Amino acid sequence: MRVTSKGQVTIPRDVRKALGIAPGTDVTFDVVGDHAQLRATAPTSTRQRIIDVLAGTAEPGVTTEEIMAMTRGYDDDDPGLR
Repeated sequence: MRVTSKGQVTIPRDVRKALGIAPGTDVTFDVVGDHAQLRATAPTSTRQRIIDVLAGTAEPGVTTEEIMAMTRGYDDDDPGLR
């Protein structure tokens, strides 16, 4: 088996079958001593992926009301913010 220039290899069919790996399955590679270990992992939901990407990106000090105003288009004179 040869690694492509993109670092890709084809997982043999018997290995995919034994591990239950189908198209779209999330897998993890771990370095164990002098070799790599492949394992199927629980799928990550789209919602969780979005949360993971956005985690820690908000500016400190922004209140919930300010976030609601930004996302809903309220302005400072809107009585809905009181």
